[in-house]
Amino acid sequence: MNTLSWRRSLNCDGAYGAALLAVLALLLACAAGGERTLLALRYERSAIAVGEWWRLLGAHFVHLGWMHVLLDAAALCLLWALYARAFSARAWLLVCSGAMLAIDAGLWWLAPGVQWYAGISGLLHGVWAAGALQAARRGEFAGWLLLLALTLKLLREYQLGAGVLVAALPVVTEAHRYGALGALLVVATLWLREPERAG
Repeated sequence: MNTLSWRRSLNCDGAYGAALLAVLALLLACAAGGERTLLALRYERSAIAVGEWWRLLGAHFVHLGWMHVLLDAAALCLLWALYARAFSARAWLLVCSGAMLAIDAGLWWLAPGVQWYAGISGLLHGVWAAGALQAARRGEFAGWLLLLALTLKLLREYQLGAGVLVAALPVVTEAHRYGALGALLVVATLWLREPERAG
């Protein structure tokens, strides 16, 4: 297998590879800003209430430390390798925007006890849900399997009220659920608009 086909098999060729590097660079740049950047950008209910709206976007890209960002970056690379070509760039932008909007709205209106949140994991659950659903729609067994795994993970987190993969970090499990739900709603809308092919 030559270098180009190997990179293509992981969705790291051409514009796909450049886009992945850009997102990883953003995550690492935010992490390099340390606690000051985290405190300035994280979802913080009291700050948003007085007009710091940028936190609704910034919260998804700042992390609690290097372990947190590296774990999320690894998950992003895995999901990218699996699903980057599942939708067009425009459709992925809609899916990710819908997931982030659902997380922000869900935390604000449905989880008032959550005072702060940071990390891309909620958005990654949206990508997982959207990519697996699209794969299942195309008849891929792995898509159904990953949808089942996601459903079981979210149910277990709901029961425990805590994350099931990394006990060392505080996890806002509501963000995972809202991110997945928001992404699925966008995919359903795309399917209704383009029944034969979303994106």
